[in-house]
Amino acid sequence: MARTKTPPKTKKAPPPKPVIEEHIDSALSNRYMAYALSTITQRALPDVRDGLKPVHRRILYAMRQLKLNPDGAYKKSARIVGDVMGQYHPHGDQSIYDALVKLSQTFATRYPLVEGQGNFGNIDGDSPAAMRYTEAKMTPAGMLLLDGLDEDAVDFKDTYNEEDTEPVVLPAGFPNLLANGAQGIAVGMATSVPPHNVAEICNAALHLIKTPNARVETLLNHVLGPDLPTGGIMVEPRESMLETYRTGKGSFRVRARWEKEDLGRGQYQIVVTEIPYQVQKSRLIEKLADVIESKTASGLTDIRDESAEDIRIVLEPKSKTIDPAVLMESLFKISELESRVSLNMNVLDAAGVPRVMDLREVIQAWLDHLREVLLRRTNQRLGKIADRLEVLDGYMIAFLNLDEVIRIVRFEDKPKEELIRAFSVTERQADAILNMRLRALNKLQEIEIKSESEALRAEQSDLTELVGSDALQWERISGQIRDLRDLHGPKTEEGRRRTTFAEAPDLDIDLSTAFIQKEPITVVLSKKGWIRALKGRVDDLDSLKFKENDSLAFAIPAETTDKIILFASNGKAYTLAGDKLPGGRGNGEPIRLLLDLENDHVPIALFVHDPDRTLLVASSEGYGFQVKEAEVVASTKTGKQVQTLKGGAETARVIDARGDRVAVIGDNRKLLVFDLEEVSELTRGKGVKLQRYKDGGMKDVITFATEDGLAFIDSAGRRKDVPDWPQHVGIRGQAGRLAPRGFSRQGLFKPII
Repeated sequence: MARTKTPPKTKKAPPPKPVIEEHIDSALSNRYMAYALSTITQRALPDVRDGLKPVHRRILYAMRQLKLNPDGAYKKSARIVGDVMGQYHPHGDQSIYDALVKLSQTFATRYPLVEGQGNFGNIDGDSPAAMRYTEAKMTPAGMLLLDGLDEDAVDFKDTYNEEDTEPVVLPAGFPNLLANGAQGIAVGMATSVPPHNVAEICNAALHLIKTPNARVETLLNHVLGPDLPTGGIMVEPRESMLETYRTGKGSFRVRARWEKEDLGRGQYQIVVTEIPYQVQKSRLIEKLADVIESKTASGLTDIRDESAEDIRIVLEPKSKTIDPAVLMESLFKISELESRVSLNMNVLDAAGVPRVMDLREVIQAWLDHLREVLLRRTNQRLGKIADRLEVLDGYMIAFLNLDEVIRIVRFEDKPKEELIRAFSVTERQADAILNMRLRALNKLQEIEIKSESEALRAEQSDLTELVGSDALQWERISGQIRDLRDLHGPKTEEGRRRTTFAEAPDLDIDLSTAFIQKEPITVVLSKKGWIRALKGRVDDLDSLKFKENDSLAFAIPAETTDKIILFASNGKAYTLAGDKLPGGRGNGEPIRLLLDLENDHVPIALFVHDPDRTLLVASSEGYGFQVKEAEVVASTKTGKQVQTLKGGAETARVIDARGDRVAVIGDNRKLLVFDLEEVSELTRGKGVKLQRYKDGGMKDVITFATEDGLAFIDSAGRRKDVPDWPQHVGIRGQAGRLAPRGFSRQGLFKPII
């Protein structure tokens, strides 16, 4: 009979997963919120208690497990990174190695927690060698952070794969958050804490223990300010620093440290020995070289890097007559020789909640953590003492009843139960008696047990008193902090303050012109727009020569250090540097090569800039306003729009607003005089109506003092008074009255050249 093939069994399809309907907005919001919270708490923000992010905490814990103590041997960085990544930190090996490197860099970390051997990078910004080439072990500061970890000082949690445990926070016998600082950026949050001096932190902590309600102002008498690994000079005002530490947010101005080196015969050079924190030396020198090439700082001629182990950047001035302080002030303004170090103490508190703390809260959080660690270590020690005393009490019972104990052990079938019944000992004591060796039954051993028991009971009494007394606890913590202060005191090389304090010099000088040789010049502008600067003062303007069909428009005395303001009919003000004007040989250069001035607009005023002066700007339509001359300085060749014009209106006059009266005359020869205070002061705009016209527009405007009276200058340059000017006094915006007989035929207060 032929076999029949049984059809293959078909596998049942798994039941379909239930479909969860969720709005896209809420789905994205919930998942992004979970991601953001994870980034904030697990990567970016440090814990206020030990000042560490999870990656740094895991690195130190893994190094402890590898027994990389300060007095031990180094191990390869690759081994450390591998253990951290495999057991505790499931992220990229390069990010772990970068964190390890930073913990060892003396120019990035004030008190390194890791001691590196090999190439761990430098202040020039060069990368460290690969992790397979470098080695590392912990420093004493790193060990202080871990001290007490075996004594139940902190809680542990499961690692990411639940195969092991790791500490939630380190015991932190070292004030790492303030001492070494922290940098981090999370989702919507950031932290930035600069390093501080450990001895100063200890002094502030001791003061806070004595005076729990101490204010931030008082703590700043101890914590003077950041103490940066690269040193430098802090020039931040005391009031600003106080506000920064009070709010937990702010910044500090830090400058490079420099000194003047005499080279003989009046020559000198400037040597920079310390640069601001987190500034790469190579990048700083590169930017200073760009400054020299672009002639941004005209007082600097060369820069050299002569650094070896210490920083030595040599700056050569252009001339020995340049004041070194002025030269450095100019460089501080345009380079990273001065930088700002930010402070944003946004950290995780003991409950894991991110918040911004002030200086007092940060120190108090560290002290509270030290107290909790002390109590946990003390209770753990008390538990061990009680456990040991229980065993020792069992031994003493055995020594006092030695013969009976021997009989029970030799002849009883169940010696353990019999010992418990006969001597009322605990099960643990009975086990200890049965496990005793014969050599422990001598008299000497009995004496040692009694001595150990007495010592343990005395220690137990002291520790019990410590647990019950707040004063004793703070006294113990104070002693611990004093020991730390002695270890990192100002007399030690590591503990001495590196960043000092000074006030920025108050130099009453324009740094933009500080290196320009001051010489008199005469600025000449022709009617066709050719400009030049003649050396010295030119009194005989008739001797000036121009191109054919061209003549003089403006000629003003100035200095090479002056700023020259040119107003044009388009309502714009342009700024020219006196030392940058073309020389007096020939006819000069067209003004439109120096400025972006349209061909259909012409210059209407040229004068030396006086920041304390007020100008009156008036248009052809009779609108005008007052403006501070400091507001019209332009920073680019495109100029600065001062008067807003509409239609075919043009800016007609720009004059010095002196005195208390304004006189305006129109094309219709009507004259109006009114008070200067009726003209509004603006920084930019159309202005107010000065005079009303039916036909034509404004011809000229002038300001004068009432006591001096109104006058005009005729074509021969003679001053002529207008005796009946009070008859023309009115209110701004009126039409005015016809000018008196004898007034200028041109209808101008001053003839135009």
